[in-house]
Amino acid sequence: MNISTLYRDLTCGLAAALITLFLGITFVSSTAAAPGAHVATVHFTLLRPAHAWFGQPEPAVLVD
Repeated sequence: MNISTLYRDLTCGLAAALITLFLGITFVSSTAAAPGAHVATVHFTLLRPAHAWFGQPEPAVLVD
């Protein structure tokens, strides 16, 4: 086995494990309380706010 292939496989495996861990943590934190319950928790977010990832932060306004 080539050493570069080994490093590539280890890097891909580590990246997959970190992505799985991140998704697992966000799933558990989002389903920790019943729907509609207001619980003071710390949300696991990325570096940008949620509105920067999905759509616009406020509705678009049509101007004539």
